[in-house]
Amino acid sequence: MAIMYNGEVCVVLDAQHRTPGNLRAFVQVTLRNVRSGRSSDVRFSSTEKVDVVPLVAKKMEFSYKDGEDYVFSDPETFETVTLAPEIVGEAKDYLVENTAVTVTFVEDKAVQIELPSSVVLTVTDAPEGVKGDSATNVQKTVTLETGLTVQVPLFIKTGEKLRIDTRTGKYIERA
Repeated sequence: MAIMYNGEVCVVLDAQHRTPGNLRAFVQVTLRNVRSGRSSDVRFSSTEKVDVVPLVAKKMEFSYKDGEDYVFSDPETFETVTLAPEIVGEAKDYLVENTAVTVTFVEDKAVQIELPSSVVLTVTDAPEGVKGDSATNVQKTVTLETGLTVQVPLFIKTGEKLRIDTRTGKYIERA
């Protein structure tokens, strides 16, 4: 959700409704200013009115990294959008070429990206599992093509493709 706050468009990152003891209820909100990129915590009373700004979500694909920035393209119109690392955030660990994502726009400015629930990544570095270590569910740490490190079973080798959960960052299965 995006709202108008102090004459600026802000994206709501987190909202909690609170009713402390004998006080009046309020809503504690974390907002990110679209123009400046700054985040702030704001408290609204339960009777306060806010203006909602419409959001537009577009399906896009990750194309390439341009210096620090990330470039996404619309698969239908081939228009490109360049996003700063602050907007991409932790999603950078799951982005490989042609990864489908949902980019949210407020007033033609990209404010957030949403990953699919899982992505397929290739293992670039997997140490050998030691024989005799397989008595129980023993795991080892491997490095994926994006630089992300995850815990996987001992039988995973370099070059294999793995399905990784983007919400938890954990190994799901071989792809």
